[in-house]
Formats: sequence, C-alpha cells, structure tokens
Amino acid sequence: MELLKYIFLGFIQGMTETIPVSSSGHLMIFKEIMNVNVDFDTIAILTNFGSLIAIIILFWNDIVKIIKGFFKYLTKKDKECKEDYKYAWMIVLGCIPAGIGGLLVSYFDLFDKIEDNIKIVGGSLIITSILLFAIRNFKGKKDDGKIGVKEALTVGCFQILGLFPGISRSGSTIVGGMTQGLKRDTAFKYSFMLYIPMSIAAMALQITDLNIESGLILHYICSVVVSLVVTLLVTKWFRKIVNNGKLIYFSIYCFIVGLLVILFL
Repeated sequence: MELLKYIFLGFIQGMTETIPVSSSGHLMIFKEIMNVNVDFDTIAILTNFGSLIAIIILFWNDIVKIIKGFFKYLTKKDKECKEDYKYAWMIVLGCIPAGIGGLLVSYFDLFDKIEDNIKIVGGSLIITSILLFAIRNFKGKKDDGKIGVKEALTVGCFQILGLFPGISRSGSTIVGGMTQGLKRDTAFKYSFMLYIPMSIAAMALQITDLNIESGLILHYICSVVVSLVVTLLVTKWFRKIVNNGKLIYFSIYCFIVGLLVILFL
C-alpha cells in the first residue's frame, strides 16, 4: 500500500505537469484528500525531475537543433542557423521575468503563508480557467521565426503567474504566446522550451528541501519512472488538443475542480 501511494503521486504529477491544470495544485489537493504521512516536498521535486526528463526526450531533436545552430552561427556566422541563434536568445529572454520572480519569491518567502492554503489553489484554478476561456478561439499566424523581444517578454511575464500556487505554468505561457499571435503549436513548443531551463533552475533552488529516506529508495524510483512515462504520453496527447483548439475542455475542468475545492475542502 505504501508503494502504491508513491506510484499514485507519480501518476498525478505525470498527468498534470504539462497540461494546464497545475500539477502543484493537484498534488496539494490529493495531499488534503488522502491525508497520508508522505513528504510531499521531496515527492514533488523527484516527480518533477521525471517530468523534466520526459520533456527533454520529447523535444530532444529541437533542443539539439537549437544548440547546434546557436554555436554554428556564433562561430561561423552561418546564415542558415540565424533563426536558431535568435530562438535560443528568445528562450533566455523569456526566462528572465519568471527567473527574477522566482528568486524574489524564494528569498522573501512570499508564498510561505499561503502555499498550503487549499482554498488558494481552488481560486487559482478558476483563474487558470478564465485565462484558457479567454483565448479559446485564438489562432495566430506567427511561427518560431517570428518570436521576438516583445513576444518573449510577454510570455515570460505570463510565466510569472505560474509561480503562484495552483496556477498552471504551461497554461499561462501558452495563453501568453497565443495573445501575441503565435500559432498554436508555436506557442506550445515555446512554452516547453521555457519549461526546461525554468524547471532545472527550480530544482536547483529546491535541492535543500530533498529529504531522501534510504528505506524508500524503491518508492522514489517508482514515482519518478511513473511520472516520466505518464508525462511522455500526456504531453503528446496535449499537443494534439492544443493544435485542435480544444483548450476549452481544460477551462471547464479547472473551473469545476476549483469550485469544488473552494466549497468542500
């Protein structure tokens, strides 16, 4: 039964990390419902690592292309690589607003008094619902090459919302990209290109919160593996949902769950 709890939490992380419903919010909800003696901070960090590996696997070809193009243009000024060079800088630029915000939140413990407040999670899910509903019919025309300073900073500022407990990072960044006229798949890809460095930075900041118990090594491994596999499958499915313009389903889901949390938890 103890192992099943960890597998279940890995499943919840994998199911909710990349879709716009807030993985941290759902872990808090299930923590409240299950009322089990589990170190949720450690589980969140480990299962986030599983999701990160899954995203790197999914976007491996894009990552390699961008890195190679960046250095090829930097050293040889190869014009064919100029777009990758620019895109790499737009990833850096897009991470700056939330990076600064994350450091401030961590240094001043800005969410210390509300991060375990389940009602806040409910309200945040409703905010996510409103954001997704607002862009339900958006269909931009800009591709990767059209992401400039304005688009990068706008998406970066939307990503700050994802720092707030219960607000989806993927949802806020995809919304930010679509408000700037990015194509649906372009907004999706850019959102996860920002996710990778931001996730690595967040784990680096949280590393001191890890509390590994030697007797639970198997449990930790299982939760990470489950998170990785489920994240892979769900993210592929979510990409199709975004491209088909069906984010309204997540808007409805977030509203219902947020309302239920506020009323009953």
